[in-house]
Amino acid sequence: MRIVVDWDLCEANGICEAVAPDVFELDEDENLLIKAEPDAENLAGIRQAVASCPKTALSLDESGQA
Repeated sequence: MRIVVDWDLCEANGICEAVAPDVFELDEDENLLIKAEPDAENLAGIRQAVASCPKTALSLDESGQA
């Protein structure tokens, strides 16, 4: 499982960072950084961040392929 970001849609508005700060971060230039891969501890927060993205720029690839 992995987090997928559609960089053409991402506006780096920070909602994902607010929802799951252990996984998402905006750097000083407001670029989105993924700090952690999905695991049992952070998966609920990641799913909430994906659902909260106003531009639908985030998704989860659950195919099992990296």
